[in-house]
Amino acid sequence: MTATNVLGGALDLCSVEPLTGWTRDGCCNTDAADNGRHVVCAEVTAEFLAFSAAQGNDLSTPRPEYGFPGLVPGDRWCLCAARWEEARVAGFAPEVVLAATHAKALETIALGHLQAYSTAS
Repeated sequence: MTATNVLGGALDLCSVEPLTGWTRDGCCNTDAADNGRHVVCAEVTAEFLAFSAAQGNDLSTPRPEYGFPGLVPGDRWCLCAARWEEARVAGFAPEVVLAATHAKALETIALGHLQAYSTAS
């Protein structure tokens, strides 16, 4: 079964460099074990990374024991829907790739908010 994006089409690839996704397949797929709903394909910024670290989720520091290289501004990453929404409200939300953002994001975030932060690609 093909996953659906927020636009109703097939879910596009988010990133393979670095390799992202709850299932580490490059897509923002999700399943019942994904309590954080890592479904928003975002292009992270320095401001977002600092905001996330201040909230207790340091995405910049490499964690080789988990195969995590650490993110730098410009990387695409599957973010938790609730964290992205929290960042939006606080004024730190990064841009999103709508075609690579899973439809499950709409359970937490209004489509209009995602569209307002949409990248060109």
